[in-house]
Amino acid sequence: QVQLVESGGGLVQPGGSLRLSCAASGSIFSINAMGWYRRAPGKQRELVAALNSGGSTNYANSVKGRFTISRDNAKNTVYLQMNSLKPEDTAVYYCNAERVLATIGWGDYWGQGTQVTVSS
Repeated sequence: QVQLVESGGGLVQPGGSLRLSCAASGSIFSINAMGWYRRAPGKQRELVAALNSGGSTNYANSVKGRFTISRDNAKNTVYLQMNSLKPEDTAVYYCNAERVLATIGWGDYWGQGTQVTVSS
């Protein structure tokens, strides 16, 4: 069984920083892409940032220049460094692992979500 466990959310003042982590566990052979999505109150879930196994990144326009996604393939872990946070970044952030090959076969997986609140 594959599980994604997120950590690092919390309350931060505008202009502050947070670092989210997401570790994938289980009998995993490979992961194609890992990324972060978020859902703000009253809004649909949106892509924040993604990073594939080839090193290509994709960022939402609203976070470009402020957020950085990185990955430790040996640990099956993805990180999201969030700087210059704004109140509109407040949301539940979800980790995603796409095209995961594990002993149970191929699949896509989601974490349970971690709350990020930006407020003074």
